[in-house]
Amino acid sequence: MILLKNVRWTYQGHDRVVLDGLDLHVRQGETVVMCGPSGSGKSSALRLMNGLIPHFHDGTLEGEVRVADAPVTDLAQVGRVTGTVLQHPRRQFFTDAVDTELAFALENFGTPSPRIRERVGEVVAAFGLGGFTGSLRQLSGGQQQRVACAAAITHGPPLLLFDEPTSNLSPEGIDELTGALRRLRELGATLVVAEHRLHYLRDLADRIVVLQDGRVSKEWTKAEFPELTEEMLRGEGLRGLDPPRRPPVARADAHGPSVAAGERDAPPAGPGPGSDLVLRGVRCGFRGRPVLDIAEARLPAGAITAVTGPNGAGKTTLARVLAGLQRHSGEVLLDGRPLSRARRQRETALVMQDVQRQLFTDSVTAELRLGALPEHAGEAPAVLAELGLEGLGDRHPLSLSGGQQQRLVVATARLSGRRVVIFDEPSSGVDRRHLRSMTRTMREVAETGAVVVLISHDADLLTLAADRELRLTAL
Repeated sequence: MILLKNVRWTYQGHDRVVLDGLDLHVRQGETVVMCGPSGSGKSSALRLMNGLIPHFHDGTLEGEVRVADAPVTDLAQVGRVTGTVLQHPRRQFFTDAVDTELAFALENFGTPSPRIRERVGEVVAAFGLGGFTGSLRQLSGGQQQRVACAAAITHGPPLLLFDEPTSNLSPEGIDELTGALRRLRELGATLVVAEHRLHYLRDLADRIVVLQDGRVSKEWTKAEFPELTEEMLRGEGLRGLDPPRRPPVARADAHGPSVAAGERDAPPAGPGPGSDLVLRGVRCGFRGRPVLDIAEARLPAGAITAVTGPNGAGKTTLARVLAGLQRHSGEVLLDGRPLSRARRQRETALVMQDVQRQLFTDSVTAELRLGALPEHAGEAPAVLAELGLEGLGDRHPLSLSGGQQQRLVVATARLSGRRVVIFDEPSSGVDRRHLRSMTRTMREVAETGAVVVLISHDADLLTLAADRELRLTAL
């Protein structure tokens, strides 16, 4: 189904070879997991398979690339036989509604309207999208991810490519995705999944391929995969095969319709100092539909408060409220005084789910300079080294891998000197080593006395970082 033979690829304007002698053969009906450290070439390998390299990305390509037993010369033909789910689904949407997005590929291939309606209905039922009405922009990141997965399979391609498909999914969403992948395997589809989170794939993968510096460095069979020890995985910089068991943490001092009932044995945090961030009567919604309703919540300074809950519970909406980007009723207080939206925008640093939307300059160094306080500029080299970005100061931010971009924006937040710092799903595209360095960076921010809010579904990250938990529930 896929043949990559001695492939070398360099993006135009870059002197670094991204894929360097990559050899990979994926057989029809096989499920192959590609893993490895951030920047090892996983996303670029997927772009070879769906034809985006070299038809959409400019650069120098050497070697042989064949998909469905044919050279990748016709992008439209490759689109018929492949479906792709990107790490950040907003980048792949062509319409503004769930049903039209699901129908998009079928319409482009000239499928009769009755069959389009029938097939869209089948996929909506299979992926549980019946309640997803209105604009795609109003869906949470995890809900958008589910729509992207559904849209990729609607036209029935024999080859499906997934780039970090669980990056924004709740545990329930991961279970649904796992079920969908299992059904696709049973139907004979060929699956290639680039992932850092491996636990949900241990019973699905036929082969596990580890990429390092743009080539295959190690390969394991289906039988060998479950036998890998924690030490072996750690040596390759890979995450564990079992879902981490999170220890109990104190509940955030909060109540209201959006706050889930406590599930921890630890008591709630008591009243803190005036520098804590306090929400009172915060409510907001979209088009008359309530999305967030918090009667009161206290987010302590000097600690990391994890905001968790299912997709669509209002976690990113809460981040936007705290950052002054979302209209709402009620008030947000800091130092015991109400903080206007304009003031919150000045006092808050936000690491978004899709960090490409907040990269503005033409070099890593310039990006740090733009976001850092002058008194913190001298700390930049140490922060870059901690996050594995040393030596990349002259690189254009958009030339970095997804994980490197994520860590760059985390670095700018670390140097911003803001009193409130919000990390919204910061671990997508982040390997085991950098998960720990990112945690240390967030801890350093908290130690400055800042209010640190971590919005995440990533149990690995939550286990390492969370001091308090504010669990939200969908209204």
